[in-house]
Amino acid sequence: MNSRAETRGASLDTIKLAVAAFLLAVGIFAFYYFSGLSSLLRVIGLLVVGGVAAAIALQTGPGRFLWQFVGDARMEVRKVVWPSRQETLQTTLVVIAMVFVVGIVLWLFDMVLMAILRFLTGQVG
Repeated sequence: MNSRAETRGASLDTIKLAVAAFLLAVGIFAFYYFSGLSSLLRVIGLLVVGGVAAAIALQTGPGRFLWQFVGDARMEVRKVVWPSRQETLQTTLVVIAMVFVVGIVLWLFDMVLMAILRFLTGQVG
């Protein structure tokens, strides 16, 4: 009996997700079909249809799971200790300096390899 209830709930979730996807597809089609109307009206209509589709999708099991995941992620972001402005600036400058140094080293390596290749192929100029 329990497995039938789970199967029925899963099929309802599938139907809800299909309806949400269909609404979103219709909204996108209407956005381009009514290209003669004001862009503001088309964007507002697309946002409304997208909101309704999202509301329907959030009523499913995967939608509730996704909403819970987003809430947990926001909670974890609040726990992060962000670096100070000075630490960020110093780290950025170190990264820029290292990119510059590695770029010069790779350029020199390329120059040496090209000189060797020219010497081997007899294109010494």
